[in-house]
Amino acid sequence: MRNVKPIIVLTSILFVMVIMVPALLVIPFTDKGSGQLAEELQNKPEVQPTVAESPVDVAVYRAHKEVIENIPLEEYVVGVVASEMPAEFEEEALMAQALAARTFVLKHLMLEEPIGVPEGAVVSDTVNHQVYKGPEELKAQWNEPGEYEAKLAKITAAVRATAGKILTYNNEPITASFFSTSNGQTENSEEYWQNEIPYLRSVASPWDINTPKYLDQVSLTVADFQNRLGVSLGAGTEVGKIISRTTGNRVSKVEINGKQLTGREVREMLKLQSSDFTWERKGDNIVITTKGYGHGVGMSQYGANGMALQGKKHPDIIAHYYKDVQIGNAEQYLTKLTAKP
Repeated sequence: MRNVKPIIVLTSILFVMVIMVPALLVIPFTDKGSGQLAEELQNKPEVQPTVAESPVDVAVYRAHKEVIENIPLEEYVVGVVASEMPAEFEEEALMAQALAARTFVLKHLMLEEPIGVPEGAVVSDTVNHQVYKGPEELKAQWNEPGEYEAKLAKITAAVRATAGKILTYNNEPITASFFSTSNGQTENSEEYWQNEIPYLRSVASPWDINTPKYLDQVSLTVADFQNRLGVSLGAGTEVGKIISRTTGNRVSKVEINGKQLTGREVREMLKLQSSDFTWERKGDNIVITTKGYGHGVGMSQYGANGMALQGKKHPDIIAHYYKDVQIGNAEQYLTKLTAKP
C-alpha cells in the first residue's frame, strides 16, 4: 500500500504534461488572430521574377506621359517582349523575340543621334520603335487573378535565357525588324523600304496561314477612298489596276485612273493591315481584303510561334528569318557604351 501514492502522483504529472506540451508548442504560432495573419499575407510585397544584371539603362520616351524614363536594359527587354508578342506563345518564340528586341535597342543605343525621339531619349515606347509597357501597365492589361504573375514569369524566363545575346551580321548588330503575321512569305527589305539589307531576304512562312491576323477586310465609301488616296474613280465598277507585286507577293505598284501609287503608300494612306491587298467596288463602297499584318520584313511573330510548335528552337527560328545571321555576345558593344564619357 505504500507505493500507491507515488504512482498516483507520477500519473498526474504525466497527464498534465500531455496536455500542456502541445499547447506550449502551438502558442508561438497562434499569438496573432486569423484576421491579422490574413491581412499580413495579403499585404506581403510581390516577389518579381529576376532578370539578368543590366550593364546599361535605356532612355525610353514614354509618349503618353511625355517623360523620359531610364530603364535597365534587361527589364526593358522584358517589357518589350510582353508588349510585342502574346505571352501565350511558345517559349522558343519568346526567346527569339527577346533576341530581336535586345538587338534592336542596342543598335539604337549605338547611334550618335537617336531618331524620332526628344533629346535625351534613345527610343520611344511606341510602334515607331518597339512597344514597351512597364509593370503597372502590364498589371492593368493582365488583370485576371494570377495572370500577371504567370505571364511575367514566363516572359522573364525567356529573356533571362537569352541574356547578353544579340543578333549580328559581319560582327555588327543587325536591324532586327519583326512584324506580326506574313501573307505566307516575308519581304525583301528593299521592296518595302529603300535599302537592300543582305540578311532581310524574302523567305517562305507557311505557319502564318489560318492564324488570327492572317486575313482582314475593310469597307470604305468611295468618297473616303478617293479623299485618302487623292484619286478620282470613274462611274464604273473599276477601282484600280495592280501593276506589279513584290517577291513576297505584296502589291508593289497600282494605277488608279492614271495615278500610280506604291503598295506601301496605299497601305499607309488607307491604314490597311498589309500591303498584300485586293479590292472590289460594291455600289458606293470599296471592299478591301488583306493578307498578313505588318510590313513583312524580318521575323514573322506568328511564323516564329508556328515553328516553335513544330519543335524548332530559337536558333532555328532566327536562322530562318534572318539569313546568315549569328547569335553573338553583346558584351563588346555594351563595353563601348559604358566607356563613353
